[in-house]
Amino acid sequence: MKPALEGQGTLTRIWAKRGTRPRIKRDRRFTRFTWAYLFGAICPARGTGAALVMPTVSIAAMNQHLAEISHCVSVSAIALLILDSAGWHGSPRLVVPDNIVLLPLPPYAPELNSASNLWEYLRSNWLSPCVWDSYEAILDACCDAWNALIAKSEVITSIGTRDWAQVRI
Repeated sequence: MKPALEGQGTLTRIWAKRGTRPRIKRDRRFTRFTWAYLFGAICPARGTGAALVMPTVSIAAMNQHLAEISHCVSVSAIALLILDSAGWHGSPRLVVPDNIVLLPLPPYAPELNSASNLWEYLRSNWLSPCVWDSYEAILDACCDAWNALIAKSEVITSIGTRDWAQVRI
């Protein structure tokens, strides 16, 4: 999972005509930074997902996210949750519900994790480049972006489906 908002000083890339220098909004206020993290998971087969916006990244936040995913899993189904090697993804202190199985990816293999494409899609379409007036506006933007994504089941399926992960009979 990646932060919904990138830190001060990061590069933002946008499409522009060659040779032009497009203007882009940038927050240059000198204030203490407050972060918002969008914890999200998608089910490409059903074209749906579950998410929480959290103020920190921690094992406790991941446990809350696992509980939220668990509530969204179909009755008598098992969710396979693909995780990168972030520290809070593999902690022995995680409380994994019975209807979730964790599949850690090998290190240095981001192409195997479709969630990377999901975050890029959210940034490109809703969360960047923006300057918000308040922390509440940031939280609203994260929720609005996720809800807009969830309304597009075909986009979730497209982003989350990998040909190599299909069952071959």
